[in-house]
Formats: sequence, C-alpha cells, structure tokens
Amino acid sequence: MNLTTISTWYGDISESLFNRLSAIQLVVCDIDGVFSDGRIYLGNNGEELKAFHTRDGLGVKALLNSGIRVAVVTGRQSKIVDQRMQALGVTDIYQGTTEKLKVYSELAERYQLEDQHIASIGDDIPDVVMLQRAGVGVAPQDAHPWVQQQADYVTSMRGGFGAVRELSDLILLSQGRLQLHGGVSV
Repeated sequence: MNLTTISTWYGDISESLFNRLSAIQLVVCDIDGVFSDGRIYLGNNGEELKAFHTRDGLGVKALLNSGIRVAVVTGRQSKIVDQRMQALGVTDIYQGTTEKLKVYSELAERYQLEDQHIASIGDDIPDVVMLQRAGVGVAPQDAHPWVQQQADYVTSMRGGFGAVRELSDLILLSQGRLQLHGGVSV
C-alpha cells in the first residue's frame, strides 16, 4: 500500500488525515494539558494561576475568523478559563463537567454537525471519549501515552506550548485558509 503524505511545518501527515482536517467545522478542546501545560499554580491566599500561550490564542482567533467554531470542555471550574476564552471570542465554554461526551453530543446537535466535521484535542483519560468519536482526535505531544495511542494525530508541540496552534494551522492549511499576515498577539 502506497501511503501519500503532505509536508507541513509540523512534519509530514498522511493525505487521508489532511483530507479529514479539511472537513472540520468545530474544534472541541480540553483546557488543562492542552491550552495550559497542565500545571495549576496555587497561591497562599487560594488564588489559582494558569499560563496560556499567545500562539494558541492566535490559532483560536484564526479559526473563529475563518468561521470554524471552537468550544472548550473541562472537568475543572476556573474563572481564569472564562476570562481567557471570552477574550479570544470563544462562547461555548463548559466547565466542571464530568460527562464530556454528553457536552460533545450537545454541541454536535446544536450546530447540526456530523462527527466527521468535528476535531477534538485532549491530553488525558477523560478526553478519550471525545477523541474517539470526533472525525479527527488529537493529543498533544506530552499527553498520557494511552491517550496518544487513541488519537488520530499527536502534535509535535506540547500542551500549553502551541499544540492548539498546531491543530488550527493544520486545519486552516487543509482548507486553504491559512493566513500568514496581519493580526496581533492575543
């Protein structure tokens, strides 16, 4: 069997995966370990801190500006997540959920999308149900090893260090909508 590949900035990917990425209309993301490096910083006064990468933010903005929806589904509850996602223009923010597949299904129904039109990115066991159902399931480079085995694609970038941007670039590249000019760091 002759497997054709497409060369990207992030390495070669199969033509089959590239074609599947071209159908994506919604990206469903976990937060901790995807948008952040997975660490949670707690201060003496109970304050919680997370670090988000501006490259991931620019990737989200590029998706939204191209008409591709972005949703976040996370098991934790954090005001920081609301602030960051709202600043990026994400309106589908689901926190404190233990039933990620239920939220995924609700999003698919709300936007009238079949699984092949949805990509999902997650780094740990609770995310696998979404990765397995999505048309394209993605795991960051430093995701749990079993999660990586369940994914259709493992990013070359780590969670919190550009994994979301990599996925957004590949989607937009596959759809012929990747813009290499303009914008501001977000």
